Amino acid sequence: MDHYTPETFHVTQSVGFAINKARNVLITEMDAALKDLDITSQQMGILLSLRRGIAATPFELSKLLGVDTGLMTRMLDKLETKGLLERSRSIEDRRVVNLKLTKAGEDVAEHLPQIVPVVLNRRLKKFTKTEFEELRRLLNKFLDD
Repeated sequence: MDHYTPETFHVTQSVGFAINKARNVLITEMDAALKDLDITSQQMGILLSLRRGIAATPFELSKLLGVDTGLMTRMLDKLETKGLLERSRSIEDRRVVNLKLTKAGEDVAEHLPQIVPVVLNRRLKKFTKTEFEELRRLLNKFLDD
């Protein structure tokens, strides 16, 4: 089913516009909340993914977080420069780079569960539990291929 046609499409009325605007608002608010930790919301995703063992290589992180490998490399460079993670080559396959949080990276990641829910809950305060669950369900449906 087509939901848009060239005649009915209006950029500010589109789902893409709303999702992008919501993303931008959330990033702005999250970045402000993370300022004292000297990381961005995108870097937060990397730190939490590494800390929870969801991903361990740049490729896995790129796929999980939906960013291209070039951007991922630049973000990892910044985190490494800040002393929050370290890279090492895999012994089994020298092409694979493994990532590990440093002690400083662990310390920063440890603070995130106290910060991130506050930002998200503030943005979701007008949602009922049912609406929140429906929003998550619909976003996941939107993301499914």
